[in-house]
Amino acid sequence: MAGSTIRSVSATRPRSAVSRRQRDWLWAVLFVGPQLLGLLAFALFPLAFGFALSLMEWDGLGTREWVGLANFRGQLGDPEFRTAFRNTLYYTLLTVPTGLGLALLVALGVNKVRGRTLYRALYFAPVITSSVAVSVVWQYLLNGDFGILNAYLRAGFGLNPPNWLADTRFVMPAIALVGVWWSLGLNMVIYLAGLQNIPPTLQEAARVDGATRFQVFRDITLPLLTPTIFFSVVVAIIFSFQAFDQIFVLTNGGPLDASRTLVFHVYDLAFRDFAFGRSSAAAVLLFVTLLAVTLLQFVAQRRWVHDQA
Repeated sequence: MAGSTIRSVSATRPRSAVSRRQRDWLWAVLFVGPQLLGLLAFALFPLAFGFALSLMEWDGLGTREWVGLANFRGQLGDPEFRTAFRNTLYYTLLTVPTGLGLALLVALGVNKVRGRTLYRALYFAPVITSSVAVSVVWQYLLNGDFGILNAYLRAGFGLNPPNWLADTRFVMPAIALVGVWWSLGLNMVIYLAGLQNIPPTLQEAARVDGATRFQVFRDITLPLLTPTIFFSVVVAIIFSFQAFDQIFVLTNGGPLDASRTLVFHVYDLAFRDFAFGRSSAAAVLLFVTLLAVTLLQFVAQRRWVHDQA
């Protein structure tokens, strides 16, 4: 009798364990399922379809024709793609160092002042404003004939400023100015979070030892802020390579393709020329470029990023 009781207990335990695991699995599917479906439908499937389409020739309506790597060879030899790539690099070089450096200075300035929350909200306001609305406002500010900037430069300094958005020499710096202003609040908030995570006791101990403010910043604040700087650099470079909306509104890629960037090039091929295969190939090349740049940054960060631990 005792043996049969032991066998029955041992037989029921696995069933309860299995049923518990099944319930946990069902709850997991219930909570994760919608997110997984969204990821598959709006991220992974379009990504896979874009890779496949880059190997085909398609106008969006007719039959898809397999062309292999011809689209990639065509893009690498296309003068418009090379121009877009150079302009994107130029825009990145203009916006990333300037934007991150200015954001760090602003974050240091408002880190320990009264009303820090108000300053943070004011600087962050452009980030939550529609990029199209921001671009339309700046289009009027930078207008060569009646723009406020040129009127101020003429009246205040007696200068003869250029038509910023119609001059091939100044169009990319003008767009970069808009990009830096628009993203300043986001970078500042990220830096503020990093500054507030630095233990104040380290800075106080350095001041007790006679260190100046600059020495405290150079030897303590900046090294401990390098993880935040690394994150900001990675995100800023990705955003700069994906610049499109400001360019579309401000210049539409002109003048003479002087503001044509990679994402605008992808858009132009797909929705103006209806060359979806070539557009997908350009998008894949952009993806590979960003992936390579990001991986290089993760490799290089071992040399200069310091962990607080």
